[in-house]
Amino acid sequence: MAKHSLIRFNVLLVISIMSFVSACSTTERSQDYTFALSNPERPENERALDVARKPNEVLAFYGVKRGQKVADIWAARGYYTAILSQVVGTQGVVYSANPNPRPEFSDRWKKPGYENVKVVDGPFDKLALPEDGSLDFVLIHLNYHDLAPDVRIAMNKRILGALKSGGIYGVVDHSAKDGTGNEAAQTLHRIEGFKLVKEGTMLRKPEDTRDFNVNKERNKDDRFVLAFQKP
Repeated sequence: MAKHSLIRFNVLLVISIMSFVSACSTTERSQDYTFALSNPERPENERALDVARKPNEVLAFYGVKRGQKVADIWAARGYYTAILSQVVGTQGVVYSANPNPRPEFSDRWKKPGYENVKVVDGPFDKLALPEDGSLDFVLIHLNYHDLAPDVRIAMNKRILGALKSGGIYGVVDHSAKDGTGNEAAQTLHRIEGFKLVKEGTMLRKPEDTRDFNVNKERNKDDRFVLAFQKP
């Protein structure tokens, strides 16, 4: 091949790759969840967490859409449950799960505007999600590492059964130093039955020394955002 032809080929290849990456980025950015974050019902303490948690970017990464059936595992007071409820809308469903019944949490979903939220409290090894493979997305946020190994394995099997083929299991959690952390952190890239398809970098903080208690110094830690897909 002539030298000038080879140069032209390389230039065209680079342009094609850049166009493809640009198209993918545009598609991901096209999802805007600002409307859900501006919901007046959201308390100020939850709004204050948005800067560090970046829910707009996280949900765009996972591609959550109106009309979907989703689940928020270990929802606690419902930071993500409330946002997801607005995103999926009246045609969608949000299963909000906590390991123990907490009326002060579940009472929130009795308010107008949250009719699409279904509370599924109970032990996570018996996680009461639908078993018909109808869910589009399941999220566990900052709590995966807290689960006992046997509970985690049983829960993941139930999530696998709840998701439809192609459905996404999202895991967001604190990172640890290489070679440290519990068994969950060290083997997180492998969840039986799922395929790790992509990782988001929006919550990464390279400057994190990973030598402080994340419960005492909140929102300063490096976090990973993983997307596992059911085949």
